[in-house]
Amino acid sequence: MTERETVHVALGSRSYDVRIGAGLLARAGEEIAPLLARRRVAVLTDETVSAMHLDSLRAGLGDVAMTALALPAGEATKGWEQFSRAVDWLLAEKVERRDIVIALGGGVIGDLAGFAAAVLRRGVRFVQIPTSLLAQVDSSVGGKTGINSTHGKNLIGAFHQPSLVLADIDVLGTLPARDFLSGYGEVVKYGLLGDADFFDWLEVNGPALAAGDSVARQYAVRRSVEMKARIVERDETEQGDRALLNLGHTFCHALEKATGYSDRLLHGEGVAIGCALAFELSQRLGLCSQEAPSRVRAHLKAMGMKVDLSDIPGDLPGAEALVALMGQDKKVVDGKLRFILARGIGEAFVTSDVPSDAVLGLLSDALRG
Repeated sequence: MTERETVHVALGSRSYDVRIGAGLLARAGEEIAPLLARRRVAVLTDETVSAMHLDSLRAGLGDVAMTALALPAGEATKGWEQFSRAVDWLLAEKVERRDIVIALGGGVIGDLAGFAAAVLRRGVRFVQIPTSLLAQVDSSVGGKTGINSTHGKNLIGAFHQPSLVLADIDVLGTLPARDFLSGYGEVVKYGLLGDADFFDWLEVNGPALAAGDSVARQYAVRRSVEMKARIVERDETEQGDRALLNLGHTFCHALEKATGYSDRLLHGEGVAIGCALAFELSQRLGLCSQEAPSRVRAHLKAMGMKVDLSDIPGDLPGAEALVALMGQDKKVVDGKLRFILARGIGEAFVTSDVPSDAVLGLLSDALRG
């Protein structure tokens, strides 16, 4: 078993540690105790995660009293109804300003619980215990919290940094293969946006990682978290560099909206398809060689992931409609879409200077397969 590792996110008075390794759930009490003003926590989770991990967390908390609410599993939970239910429950549980809320779950629970903590009594502290690969490498780190609106994904929320993140590698062993690979879409993104050596490593070690190699899994989580932490430190509220983390997401969010935020397309699957499209668009605009998008697609295919629009079951709207869905994205500035494009693997950059006919042409060709 590898040693537990710590990545520090340096944000002045809002700094915190991300602990990564096996067995962290079993020692949750020890890890969280230094943060507690009184020995009790309120846990927000979902019904699927609750059935698998809530008893382990309770045992790991030891003499720290725990109260918990399990919300329905799935992206549909990330809306006003379950959010207000969570906030009302936290108030009914008399959670005070000095208390800790724990988010035990994947990205949906982490985002919703973090937002609930951000608005409760104008801000209480929270701890992320991410149970999915996607949440461990991406959504649990960086303080973006929020819920979805009928107008689009993550349009309602706040920046509210956690006080601690516990990424237990053992928990990843309970994920269904499709959910694990969805999270892997975000791991690949880190290599593509800023670390060509990491992408090289993933090409070699990705299959072992997917098959359950815990050493490879821990390395991939740690490297991803390190990259995200450094970017968040430079640009906490996404004025510049942090937008790089949205590689593939402009396409992804439009595809998620087109599929109704349903099981037809998981978030990380949309990110993977979006990364492939972003590299294809970069190549068409003469920014990178043909080899780069070919490598991206080849690796995603080798991992058994969705790569093409035709891999999404059911009908999709036309190219014009998809571009219109992109227009509602948070990355629109002065009415212009911001894309994250690449000059090569590991060399992403942010631009608003993308001809709309190039995007239309790319999506038209992608829809034709």
